[in-house]
Amino acid sequence: MILELSRCKPIVLKKIHFIINPAAGTEEPIISIIAAAFHNAAIPFVITESKAPGDIFNLVKALRDTDNIVAVYGGDGTVMEAARALHGSSTPLFIVPGGTANVMAKELNIPVDSEEAITMLVAGDYTIKTIDMGLVNGTPFLIRVNLGILSDMITETDPEMKEKWGQWAYGLTAFQKLSKEGTLFHLTIDGEPYSEKAVALTITNAGNIGREGYSFLPGISVNDGMLDVISMSDANLWSLLKVTGSMLFQKDSELLNHRQAKEITIRGDGNLHFLCDDKEQTAAELKIRISPASLNVAVPKTKDNA
Repeated sequence: MILELSRCKPIVLKKIHFIINPAAGTEEPIISIIAAAFHNAAIPFVITESKAPGDIFNLVKALRDTDNIVAVYGGDGTVMEAARALHGSSTPLFIVPGGTANVMAKELNIPVDSEEAITMLVAGDYTIKTIDMGLVNGTPFLIRVNLGILSDMITETDPEMKEKWGQWAYGLTAFQKLSKEGTLFHLTIDGEPYSEKAVALTITNAGNIGREGYSFLPGISVNDGMLDVISMSDANLWSLLKVTGSMLFQKDSELLNHRQAKEITIRGDGNLHFLCDDKEQTAAELKIRISPASLNVAVPKTKDNA
């Protein structure tokens, strides 16, 4: 579906092209909400709905380096696809949250209420901020690369459980994996070799864990020009509870090994099964590096984002 409306009043902002994922986790009349918000606005806009897997990436990629602001409505999977399509482009991305966790919206302090986010866009109450992305074996990622339990709890969470319990479904799956044995990872971090056995390993660009104001660990930033390497060696109930408590109180945890780097190589004793954002993949070796200042995003206009 394509809906295009233009106004006779002078255009003061760029055209806004909305890409809608109708399969997003939140059921709401998003097209009606957008149309109502723009009813008296002097801003031309276009709405396009995706129809099949892969549409988001292709639709957004077609808008690279145009005079549009690309506003995507959907969950984190939709945002990740859009970011991958705009990696290295001058075209800014605006996130209209419509999913379960909305990790990147919370990371960037974008209102998680879709109507509030759209109102901010119409009012021009935003600024363009440049943030980092990462590359794994040449493929861009926005949020993180997960291995071990952190990968399993996403790929093995039952969709019906996720629909019923939301983010808690991931935690329930993680508890079911407590007996999982660790994997021996061979890492090279900014040229320094390491080997460690871990039940979970993440290379993260963003810290948010799906709850506003809460991060894996303090100090993780999407615009510091660094990736954060975090590993967990134990998977017993007490360890998981202690790590959860550290996240809730935003404190460093002795159970999480945390390093920062620009380039990381990961090998195992066999093929590695991992998630690149939400894409399940397998490779014998992961070559990961920061891609600094490679994505433009529209964020709320605040004192910190002036």
